[in-house]
Amino acid sequence: MKLWEGRFNGTSAKVADDFNQSLSFDYRLYWHDILASIAHAKMLGETQIIPKDEADKICDALINMLADIEKGSLQIDGAEDIHTFVESELVKRIGAVGKKLHTARSRNDQVATDMRLYCKDSIVAVCGLLRTLINTLLDIANNNVQFIMPGYTHLQKAQPISVAQYVNAYSEMFLRDLERFTDCYKRTDVMPLGSGALAGTDFPIDRRLTASLLSFSEISQNSIDAVSDRDFVAEYIFCCSTVMMHLSRFSEDLILYSSDEFRFIEIADAYATGSSIMPQKKNPDIPELVRGKTGRVYGSLMAILTVIKGIPLAYDKDLQEDKEALFNAEDTVRACLTIFNELLQNISFDTKRMRSAASGGFTTATDIADYLVEKGLPFRDAHALTGQIVRYCIDNGKKLEALDLPVYQSFSSLFDEEILQRVRVNRSVEARKVIGGSARSAVRENIRSITRRLNRMFKDE
Repeated sequence: MKLWEGRFNGTSAKVADDFNQSLSFDYRLYWHDILASIAHAKMLGETQIIPKDEADKICDALINMLADIEKGSLQIDGAEDIHTFVESELVKRIGAVGKKLHTARSRNDQVATDMRLYCKDSIVAVCGLLRTLINTLLDIANNNVQFIMPGYTHLQKAQPISVAQYVNAYSEMFLRDLERFTDCYKRTDVMPLGSGALAGTDFPIDRRLTASLLSFSEISQNSIDAVSDRDFVAEYIFCCSTVMMHLSRFSEDLILYSSDEFRFIEIADAYATGSSIMPQKKNPDIPELVRGKTGRVYGSLMAILTVIKGIPLAYDKDLQEDKEALFNAEDTVRACLTIFNELLQNISFDTKRMRSAASGGFTTATDIADYLVEKGLPFRDAHALTGQIVRYCIDNGKKLEALDLPVYQSFSSLFDEEILQRVRVNRSVEARKVIGGSARSAVRENIRSITRRLNRMFKDE
């Protein structure tokens, strides 16, 4: 029996039932639906809206139902949605008393509560995965502070940097992702239960008691908004999207840096694949898949935003579409974070090749310009003069480090012996002691800063 069929004549068409059903995907909410139902039943008993012994009977049955689902002896099927399944199964187990569970509640505020509970748990899980990933990156950074690689802009060699500084850049991105999820949690941690279909309820319910039982920090303040709000779902998927964006950027680097043209890194064989026709191939399939799956999460974000944009107040069945978008984004980001962390734990750096690459491409040209500025030349003039020196090197097949002092002095009398040291890669890196710079002292401080901020986020554990 459907929960709503009392006013209808006859039965609905099977094709309509199939189209309306959501159990095929919202079954994932069973834990949170039963948890919320237990809290609701306890509240009904405590407020004497239903007899306390009946509330206890409902709670006991729901607890047993949850245990049966968990151990696999109860299959979730044969209903319109997870809410209908739980209530129907409850009535099967304890009879008419089970029909009292839905007193002072609607499926509208029920599903909104389930979704918030689910999102809260998912945020905690994703934050844990991000924490693990950042710790892996911190380990890599600590082991590579002394090594140098080329930094790029426009995929052209720009300036020499520390390998650890490069790795820390991604730690900073993932830290921001953690902050976004933490902030998202605050807006998700609001209980809509008690809002009814949209207008609230005339039963003397205790919403604060229910919120306490479900560990919600706040209760919603407007029943119309509470049942129709899915901002928290859109925000959650947006947070997932930024994580995927950062993973995709990192993936692009790994794909490039593992290619024969770069050979900066080596992905372990266990995390690579080969070719069905070319025996020599070792393909970076995992980073490529992560890069590709980013589009899947972006699609979920666009889906939920599009669903919400045209809905009049309050609840509309369109909102059923929020679940698949949410679940898809969650599954994808959790899978990608898990495999990416393992992949990073099993890569190796060719630090000699990276150091050699850093010395090419005139990466210390900016150091020459800065040197001339220190000698009193305006920066724009120093920039132009340095460009002429680079042009000379290109035309004569030379590196900046290979030029002797007379050559430098042929461009300007401001040059002295110091310039021969200023153009060295190691010196260039170590000179940048500014906060956030490439010098080992600055990089180590960046590592400490990341560690402090990460620990601060989890200080309550």
